Amino acid sequence: RDSQEANIKFLSGWNQWKRTSHKSWRKVLDEAKEVFSYLELWRHDIHSIEGKFGTGIQSYFSFLRFLVLLNFLIFILMFSFVTLPSVISKYGIFNSSFAKTPASSIEPHCTVYSPSGNKGLVYFYTYLKDLLTGTGFLEVTSLFYGYYTIDAAWISMFRYNLPLAYLLTTFAYLGLSLLWIIKRSVEGFKQNLVHAEDQFQSYCNKVFAGWDFCITDLSAARLKHRSLQYELKTDLEEERLKQKIADRTMKDKLRIYSLRLFLNIIVLAVLSGCFYSIYRATVFSQENSSSNGDNIKFEANLLVQYLPSIVITLANFIAPQIFSLLIRLEDYSPAFEIRLTLLRCVFVRLANIGVLLLSLWSQISSCATDKCNACGYNYELYPCWESQVGQEMYKLLIFDFIIILAVTLFVDFPRKLLVTHCSCKPIQWCGLQEFGISNNVLEIIYGQTICWIGTFYSPLLPAIATIKYFIVFYIKKISLIHTRKPSARPIRASSSNFFFLVVLLIGLLLAFVPVGVSIAYIPSSKACGPFRNFNTSWAVVPDTILGFPTDLQKVLYGIASEAFAVPFFMVVCIVMFYFIALAGAHKRVVEQLREQL
Repeated sequence: RDSQEANIKFLSGWNQWKRTSHKSWRKVLDEAKEVFSYLELWRHDIHSIEGKFGTGIQSYFSFLRFLVLLNFLIFILMFSFVTLPSVISKYGIFNSSFAKTPASSIEPHCTVYSPSGNKGLVYFYTYLKDLLTGTGFLEVTSLFYGYYTIDAAWISMFRYNLPLAYLLTTFAYLGLSLLWIIKRSVEGFKQNLVHAEDQFQSYCNKVFAGWDFCITDLSAARLKHRSLQYELKTDLEEERLKQKIADRTMKDKLRIYSLRLFLNIIVLAVLSGCFYSIYRATVFSQENSSSNGDNIKFEANLLVQYLPSIVITLANFIAPQIFSLLIRLEDYSPAFEIRLTLLRCVFVRLANIGVLLLSLWSQISSCATDKCNACGYNYELYPCWESQVGQEMYKLLIFDFIIILAVTLFVDFPRKLLVTHCSCKPIQWCGLQEFGISNNVLEIIYGQTICWIGTFYSPLLPAIATIKYFIVFYIKKISLIHTRKPSARPIRASSSNFFFLVVLLIGLLLAFVPVGVSIAYIPSSKACGPFRNFNTSWAVVPDTILGFPTDLQKVLYGIASEAFAVPFFMVVCIVMFYFIALAGAHKRVVEQLREQL
């Protein structure tokens, strides 16, 4: 420091000022970061969980916080660019007005839509049903797609193109989610790469650097001891299995592969059964649900409307239990067992949503008359099909929350009381339910995928998801501290964070498919929504481009042509190959450094 201070005297006035201003600015930034760290959501709660239960369980709650912030940001986007302009223009706030373009080339019967909003005196349970199903008074609110029927909003002298804003905001929330997840995944991948060493280095790391110094609780310290012991046992077991695999005869290999083939056929049969049940439940629900509930009892109507959600929840519960039993017979290593079971569970949960949407779309697009073909969709059953898809997503999100709450209140708490106050051997043998990190993560990723898909059909769904995950944080925290015990199988924070984000990325990519198909392929409803004057939602883009100056139109059409796309694709391929070669060179350097170490 003394030599630096002495060197400063010989610097020019300009360089001295640059140096001091840089130091001052860095100090201000550090202090600002410190202040903002105190404003971080659940900072104290997550640090407390980390201290009592280690970094593995803390990673789950940090992931939950990330989803709360992501959904809040998506809600701000949708509310600012879609809901707020519609509300302002409809109520004439800030000297605003709205314009509706009458349909010219659309058949009159396609534009008939009478939402089942409650009129006159209604029973209390009707409001309860509407809250649970998204029908009735909720159907005509800004929660669903059908509310946004204006073509343009005039705010003072500014013309706001609502259909274009709706489409661009949809692309924006999907793009924002993708970029944020990739950014966090890259950070997790770097940490995961460091831990992906060979067995000898893994053993040294566990012995000399395996302790979690965040732990301050004695029971958590004992748990960490057991975790390290379990990891060492797992490593030895994997080495034993490798030796066993190397010693297998041809007869043993044939027996194992035949057994695995048979068990995988059973897995496919279970999946097929789940998918067919969801399809039949969806078709039955759509054909028999009564929105007004006059000719059917309240409980029966609610059950029929919630039938797809109930079947999906049962499939999500039963299928993983079967997979856990089958995986034990397949003779894989412990680490691969966990990964394969989780991948199967992920596939079941996310594919179930896909099957539900396919079932709905098969109903929406089934046309048997010329009148129906003129509209392009089943206008009799689905006059505003986007709102009805939004209602299905809304019901899935609400039912998922009810299940999480019910399991904690009616399963975990009674089990805790029985284990604490009853000394019967069977009950003590069962013990407390483990807090399985992976299962809990799959639960919230399933809900997040529903939210991503449903936001296009229900713009305020992210607000409901934000409130849901906010409450789920406290439910899971109470459950962890009072009614459950940490899992005996350890999970490292760095690898778990990366795994969570990879599965979340799979969920987002799945969400792209139905939203993209709805925008580009399925004819939009002619009776409701901002795209009722367009054949598809995407048609608003070329229609908007036609209003641009001629030179700008030529540039945009040039970018969309093959003459631009082919060279661009070749440049991207060259850049990609460069980075692949660079990654290969870095990998070789890393291997050399490891050998030297």
